[in-house]
Amino acid sequence: MNTTPADPTMKTFVIEREMPGAGALDTAALVEISRTSNATAATLGVPYRWVTSYAAGDKVYCIHQTDSESTVREHSRRAGFPCTTVTEVGTEFGPRTAELLQPR
Repeated sequence: MNTTPADPTMKTFVIEREMPGAGALDTAALVEISRTSNATAATLGVPYRWVTSYAAGDKVYCIHQTDSESTVREHSRRAGFPCTTVTEVGTEFGPRTAELLQPR
């Protein structure tokens, strides 16, 4: 799994990919997908960062960073990956967000 840290200077996108059997992909398949994604990102000519992906059931959910949705879709097209939906992340939060506004 690619665990490159997120870059706050780029837009973040969640990509949903319909891929039957995705959750059961073996290591060899994941290596090939990763190599294809990395090689494709290097050809785009713009900053592009693959942060991570999650394979679950018949879908893959990816977090990528770049300038626009169209760049995400171009990456998918060139790599030959399905691209069901692309959604720009509006904000990120997690368990530690609860600590931000502690009552005094």
